[in-house]
Amino acid sequence: MSLVKNVGTIGGLTAVSRVFGFARDMLLARVLGAGLVADAFQLAFTLPNTFRRLFAEGAFSVAFVPMYSRALHGHDGEPGSEEAAERFAGDVLSVFLWVLLAFSTLCMIGMGGIVWLLAREYASVPGKFELAVFLSRITFPYLFFISLVAMLSGLLNARSRFGPGALAPVLLNLFLISAILLGNYLRGNSGNDHVIGYCIAAGVSLSGLAQFLYLAWETRRAGVRLQVRMPRFTPEVKRLGLLILPATFGAGIYQISQLVDTFFATSLPQGSLSLLKLADRLNQMPLGIVGIALGTAILPMLSRHIHTGDAREAQRLQSNAFEIATLLTLPAAAALAVCALPFCTAFFVGGKFTAQDGALMAQIVVALVAGLPAYVIVKILNPGFFAREDTRTPVWTALVSLIFNVAINLYVVNRYGIIGLAAATAASATLNCILLYAILHRRGWFRFSAKLASRIARQLAATAAMSAVLWWLVPQFTTAYSGPWFGRVWSLSLLVAAGMGTFFAVAFLTGALDKDLIAQLRRKRPDTKRDDDILEVQ
Repeated sequence: MSLVKNVGTIGGLTAVSRVFGFARDMLLARVLGAGLVADAFQLAFTLPNTFRRLFAEGAFSVAFVPMYSRALHGHDGEPGSEEAAERFAGDVLSVFLWVLLAFSTLCMIGMGGIVWLLAREYASVPGKFELAVFLSRITFPYLFFISLVAMLSGLLNARSRFGPGALAPVLLNLFLISAILLGNYLRGNSGNDHVIGYCIAAGVSLSGLAQFLYLAWETRRAGVRLQVRMPRFTPEVKRLGLLILPATFGAGIYQISQLVDTFFATSLPQGSLSLLKLADRLNQMPLGIVGIALGTAILPMLSRHIHTGDAREAQRLQSNAFEIATLLTLPAAAALAVCALPFCTAFFVGGKFTAQDGALMAQIVVALVAGLPAYVIVKILNPGFFAREDTRTPVWTALVSLIFNVAINLYVVNRYGIIGLAAATAASATLNCILLYAILHRRGWFRFSAKLASRIARQLAATAAMSAVLWWLVPQFTTAYSGPWFGRVWSLSLLVAAGMGTFFAVAFLTGALDKDLIAQLRRKRPDTKRDDDILEVQ
């Protein structure tokens, strides 16, 4: 199965989830605005989500998938087997289950201290700190269920079944949309926003249970039978644990930066955290669709090439992933930066979300998307280490980047507020990307070829042409962005169509797109390639 097909499967289903997530945040902005309850819920939602991405989807997945893949497919000439893979997965699950339960319980008991560490300034607003602690306790069971979902998704990914794991987050957004609507109905004309906060916090945990039940069903459909038994620290489980510890940091620089950003954002005026999280939703659209899809698809495929000693295919796989990433993220970042104000106004302004909130959110978006290409490329470079079971090297690059991020924040937050904070996140992600590539290049694991550089230069030219067109178009429809819904739809549709048309026309004329890649994106396969072949960068 080709990289592009896998990315298309994951990216397409992730796009569905992101669309529902976008609808969720639009509703949330209108019913809560950027006030006390909105800030409290955003913190309560950030905590389990950050731990999920850091430990379960980050560290655990990057360590578990290569080891499970090796047990299933073999390594260095040694055959793999279903029995060995199921035994390894069962041993891991039997330990992982109790670790998760203990960690979640301890965090819920000590939630007051955790919230104080991240948001001590909330105590200066009557009732805000207490509400944040209460909502966080309600949402935290989500971590237990979604971590099990991450394990089952990794197991299915190693078998090239990427659909279920990519589809599961849709359930989260469906539950939250339902909870927002229910909370708004129960609130009625009372003006009590707390009711909405309680409903959506409960919706988070219930969605985790629903996602777990769905993945458990899909795992059984795949013919995998996992047995939970008494925990045993087998050599393989111990090795997994040793790999997870450094990978927790190395795979999670973006998530750790999110916690750092949360800490600084809670010290800023009320509403800052909500605006940052809503702005990050726009940033997460291409990041989730492209970055997560590429990172998820490349790891098991790269592991197979490395375990079979095929260095040429490993190099080619990463080159193609790099080209696809820049092809999609460079224009996305530029378009989001140029059109930030129209997007924020048209999508979010209304109800309790004011035009001033939208204008500030737009500036945050511009700062965040400056690092969008780096966020995605990091997800391509990290598997180059993880597939070789080197989880230590990314720790050092992540540590340097995190220290850099904190240092910048200490300088810019007091001077530039939430916008400076977002820009610091983008700068630290870019530094991490540069460090990872430099080490891969030095070790000979991945080299940036002249052909790849030429293709990216052409992509930049197409991005520049698109940006110029959008820069001219945006002011032409200023009143439409905040007008009736029909005006918002057609004005944004025109911007999107003009941007995409310009980019792909110039990309085609300059050779930024090669015929093989277009054929794959159109689900056509060149005759000279095998089913599992990955397209060469021309």
